[in-house]
Amino acid sequence: MKPNEVRQKFLTFFESKGHKIMPSSSLVSDDDSSVLFTTAGMQQFKPYYLGKKNATEDFGSLSTTSSQKCIRTSDIEEVGDASHLTFFEMLGNFSFGGYFKEEAIKYAYEFIVGELGLDIDYVTVFMGDKNVPFDNESYDIWKNFVPEEKIKKFGKEDNFWGPTGKEGPCGPTTEIYVKGVEVWNIVFNEYYCRPKSDQPGADSDEQVLENLPTSGVDTGMGLERLSMMVSKTPTIFETDLFGNIIKEIEKVSGVSYFESGYEKVFRIIADHIRSSVFILSDGVAPSNSERGYILRRLIRRLVRHMKILNIESSFMLKVAKIVIESYKDAYPDLVKKEDEIISELKAEEERFEKTLKEGLKQFEKFSIHGISGHDAFILFSTYGFPFEETLEVAREKGIKVDEAGFREEFKRHQEVSRAGMEKKFKGGLSGTSPEETRLHTATHLLHQALREVLGLHVAQKGSNITPERLRFDFSHSEKMTPEELKKVEDIVNERINEKLSVTVEDMTPDEAKEKGAIGIFGDKYEDKVKVYSVSGFSKEICGGPHVQNTSELGHFKIKKEEATSAGVRRIKAVLE
Repeated sequence: MKPNEVRQKFLTFFESKGHKIMPSSSLVSDDDSSVLFTTAGMQQFKPYYLGKKNATEDFGSLSTTSSQKCIRTSDIEEVGDASHLTFFEMLGNFSFGGYFKEEAIKYAYEFIVGELGLDIDYVTVFMGDKNVPFDNESYDIWKNFVPEEKIKKFGKEDNFWGPTGKEGPCGPTTEIYVKGVEVWNIVFNEYYCRPKSDQPGADSDEQVLENLPTSGVDTGMGLERLSMMVSKTPTIFETDLFGNIIKEIEKVSGVSYFESGYEKVFRIIADHIRSSVFILSDGVAPSNSERGYILRRLIRRLVRHMKILNIESSFMLKVAKIVIESYKDAYPDLVKKEDEIISELKAEEERFEKTLKEGLKQFEKFSIHGISGHDAFILFSTYGFPFEETLEVAREKGIKVDEAGFREEFKRHQEVSRAGMEKKFKGGLSGTSPEETRLHTATHLLHQALREVLGLHVAQKGSNITPERLRFDFSHSEKMTPEELKKVEDIVNERINEKLSVTVEDMTPDEAKEKGAIGIFGDKYEDKVKVYSVSGFSKEICGGPHVQNTSELGHFKIKKEEATSAGVRRIKAVLE
């Protein structure tokens, strides 16, 4: 049975049990800021476990099922063994008060044994602790399906699922093991976990469990690991999910996967290219912060391992297309975004190639007496070396790295960047020449035009203006279409041709907010702010300066639109 068949069989099975099949949510969660990436199938359903949304109204059922795209990078150093991945698909069935332990266990047994024909080695249940009692109910239910000696009791570390992020639904679990490997984790969400640190004198790591108003079921089963069991392969990397990639690596490198001793290198390349393709498909671009940093690290780690096998750079783009072809039926967005994915991969590889030689040369200079925190930060900030990459190279060469020193340097850098960002919100000009002043006013027109074309979710995320061009970063999750860009251009030029007056008023931030001015409200402003208005069109808090009339601007032209990080796009434009 092929992995695509296993995925479909799972979804069809639970659909027959009254579950609504739901598409995978994005790897970038708009509703859960506590995690960088989606790490479990239940994340998109959090509001239903908490009673904030009604599943029957939204889905026509109290139960759903999905195959969810997930990224977990906590085990990135383990990638290359038999079972660790950064990207994987999580098969799951979920119930929000519709059914509970008896049906969940029955369905799981029926699917594993009846549908897939696998033998269960043993199952585990929660043995209880001082806060949560022994899960006697699950233990008794399992006795109907497996011999009692195959039911094992384990503690909180193994059989209690904590929340995704800092807080959320949680509860005891029961797990199914096949061939000594855990394949299915079934969580019974009975509690809500929140930090206790908001209470005076509390330890920041302490947590409080509160009973959920409605108990729910949340299960997770990795498609890759399940496919390994079904296909009887020694590791996940010999399944059809990786077969074409592994064969292509063999072909271009002339190295045998099974006989060369380079199995781990093959696996890292295969995992990282697959992960990068899916992360890029959800709008994340390589950068030096948060999600973009993780993506950059994956791509650059991938390139370094390609070099171990003397694989040329064009290979990465070819394999990316193999990944897209393999997953196009399950995730059609990959095909829609193929050009963007390939373009970003190519650009990042070229950036890395340019800095790699110089970066390694600098590494050799620094490494004579060990890598200090400052050295590591220079490699990161100036030469594009992710810190983890420095650690890896140092580990290979037996060189010590001052990790604590790097963290301090990085923290200082973040504070400076944050201060710079606040300055950008107040203007973003590098000077006050007539050219920059004109472009500054054009930026306000652009901001408002984007909100009219794309929606009111558009908000400024950064701005930089030079005498030659403006650069404007804004919140938006998708690449703009040529039609959208043309419409924005037309709106800005229409306002220019209308010869609108530009005026300024001093007022409090609260007054500015009441009058509908665009701004980043909170503690970033003084008691009084300047609000610049383009007559009848835009109103924005800004430090100035601006022209007095839009007729002074000339013709507005967008030169480029691109992603900068997850959910943030960038436009570069000029006045002609």
